Amino acid sequence: MAISFSDLHTVAGLKALEEFLSGKTYIAGDQISKDDVKVFAAVAKPGDGFPNVCRWYESVSGILAPRFPGSSLGVKVGSQAAVSSPAPPAEASKEAADDDDDLDLFGDETEEEKKVAEEREAAVKASSKKKESGKSSVLLDIKPWDDETDMKKLEEAVRSLEMPGLLWGASKLVPVGYGIKKLQIMMTIVDDLVSVDTLIEEELTVEPRNEYIQSCDIVAFNKI
Repeated sequence: MAISFSDLHTVAGLKALEEFLSGKTYIAGDQISKDDVKVFAAVAKPGDGFPNVCRWYESVSGILAPRFPGSSLGVKVGSQAAVSSPAPPAEASKEAADDDDDLDLFGDETEEEKKVAEEREAAVKASSKKKESGKSSVLLDIKPWDDETDMKKLEEAVRSLEMPGLLWGASKLVPVGYGIKKLQIMMTIVDDLVSVDTLIEEELTVEPRNEYIQSCDIVAFNKI
């Protein structure tokens, strides 16, 4: 059912719109539509005497304003008396209606806008996944060649190994048998920076540290 408003620049016209908007959010329901845009264009900013129209006007204005980011010059349009003029041809009226349909302020996003929105969403997700690297506590058993190996120098050789993400902790000597002792030592590592297997195979059991170290085993490995 078509809704008709007239003389919206007059008090009488605003009163009719005030009554119509009583208990309504927008002209055609709970969501803004082209009907609201058409009526909004015909209404001057209402005064406090029309609370329903004021509420509706501010709501529509708040939705439309962000879609026109350009600076306003403050153009004013004066009212004019009605002038009798011949009715426009039917074909011209149809073209005007078609043009009005083409003006869709709430149309679908363009492909470029969708792409920008997707890239922004992907960036947000990527940033939310960033977190501090995990850490682990590792206990190593480091065995000497024999009972004549200087265990003090063996430990010094172990602790001389320094790299980002590696922190040596407490240590103790544990008897193995036949007078031989092994070094048990704790270390804390940043998981993304230190590989325990690489540390053992490429640092602790190769020259020059293999002068003191026969073998190295992982006794415990716990996430912190």
